[in-house]
Amino acid sequence: MAGQHIENLFRRFKGETISLKTISGGIYEGRVVEITNDYVCLSDTAAADSKPVFIFFTAVESMTATVPNE
Repeated sequence: MAGQHIENLFRRFKGETISLKTISGGIYEGRVVEITNDYVCLSDTAAADSKPVFIFFTAVESMTATVPNE
C-alpha cells in the first residue's frame, strides 16, 4: 500500500482505538493520536500516564478497528 493511502486510512481513525500488527509480529493497541507521512502514534487508552508508541508505516502488516461496546 502506498504511503499516502495508508496515511489517509489512519486519518479516518484519528481518535479511535485500533489494533496494529507489525511485520515483526508485534501487536499494538491504542488510540490514534498523531499521523504524519511516515508514522502513526498510538496512546494507551487504559493508563492515564502511558507513553506513546510510534509505528512507521513500513512496519505495519495489518490494522483492525476496535468497536466500542454498546
